[in-house]
Parts: sequence; structure tokens; C-alpha cells
Amino acid sequence: MRKLLPLIGSSSGSHPGGRSAMTCRFRCGDACFHEVPNTSANEYVGDVIAGALSRRSVMRAAAVVSVVTAAGTAVNVAGAEGAEAATAASRHPHPSRPSHSSVPRGLRFTPVEPNTADAVTVPGGYGQNVVIRWGEPILRGAPAFDPEKQTAAAQAGQFGYNNDFLSLLPLHGNQKLLVANHEYTDEILMFRGYDAANPTREQVEIAWAAHGLSAVVVEGDRRTGKLTPVPRHPLNRRVTATTEFRITGPAAGSDLLKTSTDPTGRKAFGTLNNCAGGTTPWGTILSGEENFNQYFANASRATDKRYGIGTGASERKWERFDKRFDVAQEPNEVHRFGYVVEFDPYDPSSTPRKHTALGRFKHEGATIRLTSDGRPVAYSGDDERFDYFYKFVSSKRMRHGDSRSAREHNLTLLDEGTLYVAKLTGDSPAIEIDGSGKLPADGEFDGSGTWIPLATATAKGAVSHVEGMTAEEVFVFTRLAGDKVGATKMDRPEDIEPNPKTGKVYVALTNNTNRGVGTNAKADEPNPRNANKHGHVLELTERWNRPESTSFAWLLFLVAGDPDDPATYFAGFPKDSVSQISCPDNVAFDPHGNLWISTDGAQLGSHDGLFGVATQGPRRGELKQFLTVPKGAETCGPVIGERQVLVAVQHPGEITGATVEAPASTWPDGPGTYVRPAVVAVWRKDGCDIGS
Repeated sequence: MRKLLPLIGSSSGSHPGGRSAMTCRFRCGDACFHEVPNTSANEYVGDVIAGALSRRSVMRAAAVVSVVTAAGTAVNVAGAEGAEAATAASRHPHPSRPSHSSVPRGLRFTPVEPNTADAVTVPGGYGQNVVIRWGEPILRGAPAFDPEKQTAAAQAGQFGYNNDFLSLLPLHGNQKLLVANHEYTDEILMFRGYDAANPTREQVEIAWAAHGLSAVVVEGDRRTGKLTPVPRHPLNRRVTATTEFRITGPAAGSDLLKTSTDPTGRKAFGTLNNCAGGTTPWGTILSGEENFNQYFANASRATDKRYGIGTGASERKWERFDKRFDVAQEPNEVHRFGYVVEFDPYDPSSTPRKHTALGRFKHEGATIRLTSDGRPVAYSGDDERFDYFYKFVSSKRMRHGDSRSAREHNLTLLDEGTLYVAKLTGDSPAIEIDGSGKLPADGEFDGSGTWIPLATATAKGAVSHVEGMTAEEVFVFTRLAGDKVGATKMDRPEDIEPNPKTGKVYVALTNNTNRGVGTNAKADEPNPRNANKHGHVLELTERWNRPESTSFAWLLFLVAGDPDDPATYFAGFPKDSVSQISCPDNVAFDPHGNLWISTDGAQLGSHDGLFGVATQGPRRGELKQFLTVPKGAETCGPVIGERQVLVAVQHPGEITGATVEAPASTWPDGPGTYVRPAVVAVWRKDGCDIGS
């Protein structure tokens, strides 16, 4: 099944973690080459008491915990005690050679071999189409894309650049509403003869318009899975780096958010570096502002160091054209980015929101699971080396229905509740975690954890649970609050998704080549490899399977890399029967409860791709590659439906040294055209369900 390719070496211009130097430059401002922002002394808590009963003995004696319905309602099972008991439900022993007939629905396809084709490669029997590309007009009056004559006004009516998160929402008939966010711009591949030292105002304003989000109605082909955009539909919309946002929640109106443009601290302009996201049960879109720090210049304050804001000029030089990007002139403007934004795609006239109650950090995204009484719980990762993952538990219940009052109420659900950060404990002696990735004696990397409260927001005000910080400070400087309470330093927590079939929560940890290097934190049970270049996936089970619980059990579901490497692990499945994987990033679930993983910066010689893996049953851990993306690209935002898979192909051709004049990729339109990020749909040619 597996065909290994040569490892990518320095000749490709790759940075730690496998991305090209060009991607690191424009996407995150070379974050991996800056000092690690988290210099806190948080110690990992391990169970090292010799002779003590292991947690495993307790877990094996405990009752199996509950499962949840697809709606997220918990059904309790008596007899389980504590978070440790929850882990018992995660044991799925495998036969040495599972029968082919046991392959789960949704995963019955022949895996794609690792490759370096400048194309989207899919399994045999599957078709594909490019749904929409950067620059295609979606709003009334927007011109056709002409990269040689591009203007800011044109871009504001066209599909944005570097699509990341995707959501496909229901409409009438065969139409659906596609929502994409746009993470960042790569001006070298957007503008012929781009001078990075002296960008023009027009180029800067085009980049502002290419950020944000796009909503576009698409028409489905009844015979295939092909999707085609519907230009000028009334629901089509663009949100950009200059769109007005409403700041909501406990930090709204704070002195920390007031600027000369907005002395109220309640109105922000634009959204930046939107990465992963989530679709809420009430029909809105959540999107996480991630590497916002790189857009700001001339910072000097101590708090800025924790967020990686530079002391000199920014890469894109936006501060030359708008003082709000100059921290020396507008010190609070940067505090208005780094939030989860909410966007109502069914109401083009609505004002999108920034939710301060979910904290400010490099949000990879935000995904929702409902409690049994209808309160949303939002999970989010902070995509930085040695940073944390969080959840927010709302105190308000969702209202059903599509009335105006219900929709207005539901838009306030993420403004009141408690913000928590995760602290993990392993159940193996610390001496058994040597940094090599070797499994401890009990056969798994696992343990228990607690959710530490940081602050609670109510309609009457907010209360801090962190000594020495006000509630406003907690919500604006959330990383510092996590430091103070001793949260567990993780290896770049990215997308976090609850499984709608089981309620278990999956955390993609992309990589951390600084783990155990120099004075940086060394390997621990939840992050068991030093110089971790391949990443891993954590499976978390909330106590009693209630998302509002303050304790949980965890285990590492996948430890990524070459299956022939003894430092890899695939939930106990035989490793000679799995696809290779490196650098998990976005995760999603298909209708059958299988986990799908997209990668970013794969370190095994093949292009990035999309993988499916069973989370239950005799083939739990059998990882299969479904597709690969073109040269220089990353796989983002997977949407896995019954008849269709959507992926965002982000930054194709983003290889160090590439330019408009000398492209590294000709995808998607062939030689002589601009390389363009795009959304791709994949379907079965025979019209049957995906993986059936």
C-alpha cells in the first residue's frame, strides 16, 4: 500500500515543519524562526510515584462510559468514577489482520499513493472539479478576473485569496451556500514584479480585499458531485480586512480595545489571517483569527512579546498606508484581533461579530458541541509551539427555529459563560517518556486532565479566576492567563473537532521541532517526541461524555510519521496496512463518524493530502489517503458529505523562489496562467456515496 518518497531536504527551501520558506514568510511571519513566545515555567505533571497503583488499573476496573447522539446529548451510565473511567471506552483491540468486509462505510476506497504530481490526485473511480478560484466574481458588478489589471474594488467583489475553512450550508433545491475564509495573501504570487520593500497602495488595498471571508451560492449537478458558483446571487457576500465588525462579550468597551478610530472599544474594522472554523448548530459560521501578529509593526510592550508582534517593519508594510497597523501610533489596535469571529451567511446585511469571551490568541478555529440542555461548548486551539488548547462553556441555551428573535438570541450565545484551558496528566512514570516516541510499558500514551477556569462572563459583568489579572486582561491577554495557571504546553494545537457520533474530541497537533531542544520543554506523555516534526492527534473523552465537564481522559490516537518508524502509532492498528501521514492540521468527520485529516507541511517527501481513518470498530486506526494536492499547496477545510468531498487547495505553487514570472506550479489552469488557490469538489463517478 505504501510507497515512500525521498525526504524533503534543505534544497527545497523548506522550514522546520515542512513548509516552504515562502509560506512561512507570508503565512505566519516566520514564527518558527522567532524565539518561542511561551517562556513560562509550566511543568508537566506526570505520575512518577513508584509502587503506586496506575491509573490504568482504575480505568480497567471502571464501567464503560456513555456515548452521545449526533445532536450531542449525553446518556449517563452508572458506575464510572472520574475522568479516568472515560478512557475505558477508548479501548478497541484489533485483530492482527482485520477482514476486508469490516472496512467501515465511508472508507471503502483504494488509497492514493504518495506522490508529487502538480495536480489534485484522487482514488480510481472518482471525479473532481474546481468549484471556484481566487478572483472569480461573486458580487453584482464585479468584473471578470484579470490579474494584470486587478484593482481593490474588483477584488472586493471577487472570491478571496488562500481559502482555508469551508462550510457547505443547505438551501432550496439543488443549491447550497458555500462559505470560505481567506487566511493570508502572498503578494509575490499575486503581483507581477512585486517589490516587497516598496508595495504600492493599490497592492496593499487589493490584499486587504483578498482577506476575510466569502459566501457564494453553488449549484449542484444532479448526476455528479460537481458544483458551480452562482454569480450575483443575493446571498453572495464578501467580508474583508476593512469590513465593520461588532466587538461583543466581556472585553467589549474595555480601555484595552479603544483606539482613535473607535473610542468606544466596540467596533472593529476587518478580520485577518482567518484559519480553521466551525459551523454552529444555529446556522452561522465561526472563523478563527490566527497569525494576526505579523500584520503589525513597531511593537515594544512586554505583552506583545507573548504574542510575537515585531519591533520593526511588517512584511507587507501596511503601516505605511494605515496607522492602525503601527503599534507605536495605535497601541490597542492589535488587541482587536486574535478572536473567533461569527458570520451569519443567511443574512447579507448582518454585522459580523468578534467574540471576546472565547479569548484572544492564535485561534486555529472554533467548533461547537451542545450540552444536554442546549448550551454550546466551543473548542479552540492556539496554533503556536508550546501553547494551549481551550474550551468555552456558554451559560445560555440555544433557541430552535428561524425566527428573528431566535437568530438574534443565538448570536449572543458565545458572549456569556466560562473560558477554560487544558492541563493534562500522564499515567506512565516520567522515566518511560524518553523523547523517542517509544510507547510506555502500558502500551499507550494516555492519562487524565482538567479544564482550568480562567474567567467567567455574565450579563452583569465578568469575574477573573486568575490571580493578579482582571477579567478584561484574561480575555485580551489569554496566553498570559494560561501561563499563570500552569496549562500544558502542546505541540501546536490546531483544529479541534467533536465526533458527532461518539462525543469524543479530536485535537490535531501539527508538529513542534523545538520540543526538547535547548532549554525548551522536553517530551512528556501528551507530546512524547523531542524535535517532533510529524505531529500527532489526541483523542479526548469528557467526563461522563458531558462537554461541560471540568475533567477528561485523553490518549494519543495517532502519532504521525513513516509507519516503518517505531516512533509512530495508529491506534494499535497494524502499521504495515496504513498510509503514511505527516503534520495533521484540519480535521472533520463524515456522516459515519470516521475522522478525516488534512495535512500542512508533510515531511515524508509526498505532497500534502487528505486522509480518512476509522475511530471505532475492528479497523480503528486504519489510515487511508484519499487525495493529494498540487506542488507547494496545503490541504485545508475538508467537508465530507455522503456524495461529495470538498477541500480548499491553499497556496499552490508557494515554493521558495517562485514568482508570477517563474511559477513553481501551473495549477489549476495550466501553463501561461496565474497559479490560483481554489476549492475542489470530489465525487464518485458512478453516483454512489463516498467510500461506499
